[in-house]
Amino acid sequence: MYPQQLQYTMPAEWAEHERTFISWPIRSSMVYPEQYELVCAGYEQIVKAIAEFEPVTVIANPDDAGQVKSRFVEANVEVLAIAHNDAWFRDNGPTFVVGADGEVAGVNWKFNAWGGKYAPWDLDDAVAPHLLEQFGVRRFDAPLVMEGGSIHVDGEGTLLTTEECLLNENRNPDMTREQIEVELKRFLNVSRIVWLERGLSGDETDGHVDNIACFAAPGKVILQVCNDPEDENYAITQRNLQLLEQTTDARGRKLEIIAIEQPPLATYEESRLTLSYLNFYFVNGGIILPVFGGAAERTDKLAAEALKAAFPERRIRTVDGMAIIREGGNVHCTTQQMPARR
Repeated sequence: MYPQQLQYTMPAEWAEHERTFISWPIRSSMVYPEQYELVCAGYEQIVKAIAEFEPVTVIANPDDAGQVKSRFVEANVEVLAIAHNDAWFRDNGPTFVVGADGEVAGVNWKFNAWGGKYAPWDLDDAVAPHLLEQFGVRRFDAPLVMEGGSIHVDGEGTLLTTEECLLNENRNPDMTREQIEVELKRFLNVSRIVWLERGLSGDETDGHVDNIACFAAPGKVILQVCNDPEDENYAITQRNLQLLEQTTDARGRKLEIIAIEQPPLATYEESRLTLSYLNFYFVNGGIILPVFGGAAERTDKLAAEALKAAFPERRIRTVDGMAIIREGGNVHCTTQQMPARR
């Protein structure tokens, strides 16, 4: 049976967490392995920031577990040894759903390293089953190649995604849009899917939605926008804004849209860095927000102010968004929330 038939649903990210999972970097899989220690310092900063709000389980390769443990004295940070290929747990970890009785279960998607970009990925594809077994959590195996960063939900039946990613021929080439929608509804128990067209320019994940838009509450969406017509993100974000203005959610509500200005363009070795404030992460009582400094000081401040206004009850905890971005992602990409059992 499917989670939908058993009345499991995927909660919104702002619902209370039992813990956060995050996996530790692997030097051999890095784009810039010479920067391994710098990236590890960035991950350490993220873990310690999250640990100010809730427990964190760090998934480390067995050979790395000892040195990872030595970095953390926080009582609510634990290290779990599970072999993996890469360190973006949002994308290869399970997606958690909660039953009507409060039981937590996990959806195990197929994973192919963002359309076969980084081989090998066999260990990453096996991480979710290993983790669910370790925690004694019921598992639902989905017949869909899908990454957690490609979706957001509002907890009331609406899912937000992009055509660029989910309809990409390098994910599920034999499935139509309608067939993909069927599987998302079966496994996440949503009834309305809002399709944006593209993600940010330069995003090697093929347009993950968690870099460009997310729900702030049912009926409310935050969108990163570009105000420079010469920037490729201008057309992308204007089109996504238009689509959001024209749509309704699962309850028939018109969407309120909060626009956050993108950081200034930044590159590394002639490649555009996917700088995004939308790659923030909800934690219990707070938000972990990547900021970028330097030329981005003005937009950093605007982003923090916008999120504080949208979530006055939450503490905005900033981290250095430049620490790991050259590897292709940021805070939200590294994390996966396990909802609290009700």
